Amino acid sequence: MLEKSPLPHASTAALTLGAIGVVYGDIGTSPLYAFREALAHVGGQEIGSSDIIGVLSLALWALIIVVTLKYVLFLCRMDNKGEGGVLSLMALARIATGGRWLIVTILGATGAALFYGDAIITPALSVLAAVEGLRTVPGLEGMELPMILGLTMAILFGLFAFQSRGTAGVASLFGPVCCVWFLALAALGLTHIFDAPQILAAFNPLAATGFLTHHGMPGLFVLGAVFLTVTGAEALIADMGHFGRGPIQLGWLSFVWPALTLNYLGQGAMALQALGDAQAAGRPFENADWFFLMAPDALRAPLVVLATFATIIASQAVITGAYSLTHQAIALGLLPRMTIRQTSASQRGQIYMPMVNWLLLGGVMVLVFAFKSSSAMATAYGIAVTGTMVVTSLLAFIIAWRAWHWQPFWTALLLAPFLGLDIVFLGANVLRIMEGGWVPLLVAGAMGTVIATWLRGRQVMRLRIARQGASMQQLAAALEQRPPVIIPGVAVFPTENLDVAPSALLHNLKHNKALHETNVLLKVVTEGVPYVAPADRLALERINERFTGVVLHYGYMDQVDVPTDLSRGEGLLLGRGGTSFFVGRNAIRRASNPMLPRWMTWLYRFLHRNAADPTAWFAIPANRVVELGSQIEL
Repeated sequence: MLEKSPLPHASTAALTLGAIGVVYGDIGTSPLYAFREALAHVGGQEIGSSDIIGVLSLALWALIIVVTLKYVLFLCRMDNKGEGGVLSLMALARIATGGRWLIVTILGATGAALFYGDAIITPALSVLAAVEGLRTVPGLEGMELPMILGLTMAILFGLFAFQSRGTAGVASLFGPVCCVWFLALAALGLTHIFDAPQILAAFNPLAATGFLTHHGMPGLFVLGAVFLTVTGAEALIADMGHFGRGPIQLGWLSFVWPALTLNYLGQGAMALQALGDAQAAGRPFENADWFFLMAPDALRAPLVVLATFATIIASQAVITGAYSLTHQAIALGLLPRMTIRQTSASQRGQIYMPMVNWLLLGGVMVLVFAFKSSSAMATAYGIAVTGTMVVTSLLAFIIAWRAWHWQPFWTALLLAPFLGLDIVFLGANVLRIMEGGWVPLLVAGAMGTVIATWLRGRQVMRLRIARQGASMQQLAAALEQRPPVIIPGVAVFPTENLDVAPSALLHNLKHNKALHETNVLLKVVTEGVPYVAPADRLALERINERFTGVVLHYGYMDQVDVPTDLSRGEGLLLGRGGTSFFVGRNAIRRASNPMLPRWMTWLYRFLHRNAADPTAWFAIPANRVVELGSQIEL
């Protein structure tokens, strides 16, 4: 049932158009290669009509169960105040469990790590598959591999190089272009369905189950390839905050899903016709690039151009998704701070992260050069996406149980089919690890190691600081009894623990022998909600006349602006001498009795040293910052 949108019809239509251009770009380009690759795993000349119908039935029912039922109709209702995605689910599950369940953080970190494995494959595979379509254009059949790879790399490099300029200017084109793309998918399918009307038997789920029963283990390899039809489903919930539940559901049910279904039916009908022709001529059946062959020769070149634009849009959605996920991960404490640039004055979601951008480009280029064809690269696709889908199902169970207060038995009964299918798809893709599935696992493993190291390193660092530091209450009382030289102005000391005196405060007292008139101990807390209203961010706790503890609450999607939000405290930053921010710069050393393994200490030190300047993250003016260093042994 669709969400009733409070927006006027024109706004709903505009949001639906935008959702079609951004949310469905990845899944919308799957027809370029999904059916072809699934059919390639069936076998050579022994393939029969029941095999083609069975493969197509698996694809159609994957779209029905995984995308329509699980994501569009169920998970879309599991939003965190409008925001979706694996980290939003993690944040929602954290709230529901009071932050006490370690498994919630592990699942969220795993889902985030797997996303990066998917993020480097989607642009490489989709753009390469589109450019390979040039070989179906009359006169270009003999196009050499170096030319294909060169065009692909040029397109991808241009796409990533353009990111620093922002996408707000071209985003308005995404919806119309993708509408034309989906209309083309539907039209191509319709023109061929009646070439072999028996292809409609693919709607019978018995065709899918019969295929798997008959083929046994080889059928699982086909199932792993069939999963390519639903890659990109995660974007449906990840982009809810931009478009809303209603437009996303409306766009899928009324337009995208029918277009994809018609196109896959057309490809299947064309394959059936080709099989009949091959059997009549006494020659073996040959798999082909069914998508591009559906178009007449005169329209083949324009279709390749349109497909290239569609894959660029799909890649753009993944890239911006990587920025958004990384921003959330930093806010939730899973990754170190990175440089973030705002690329739009009107849309705060339009950001650019240089490190993420160029790391993704490097990974994409390596994949294109290493695999050299979309067919070879397709074997590497899927395992990261299936892993993420398993994570979302498990988090959904926790949220339905603990946040919605559903009975555990009935919750498990409802989610068991979804989780079971996710596990089957995951198992089918695990069989392809040696063919290239290790690539996203390697990327996810590297990201998982970084996340685990950062989480553990921060935990140990906080523990060391708490052990080595002085009690803030005791220090404030001692300074009240024997005050040092008092100088005018306000001093702000960022800290993670208001009960422990910040190292920057202790160093200031030790070296400058002075104390400001007003001293603010500032703790920035990221809540498990996407946004916190500005009026609700500031919380004050007076320690004594000189010291005030302040907690600023932000959502994980909020843009942090410490000076502006501190100024909301009445009289907090007023006084002679202005305001100075004293920031501690901690150097990490390995302790004689270390709490971390040597490799983890080295990695955490590297991450800590290369993290972005905290003053930039907190939007503190550089001319108001005083940095004081100290050493922490881990």
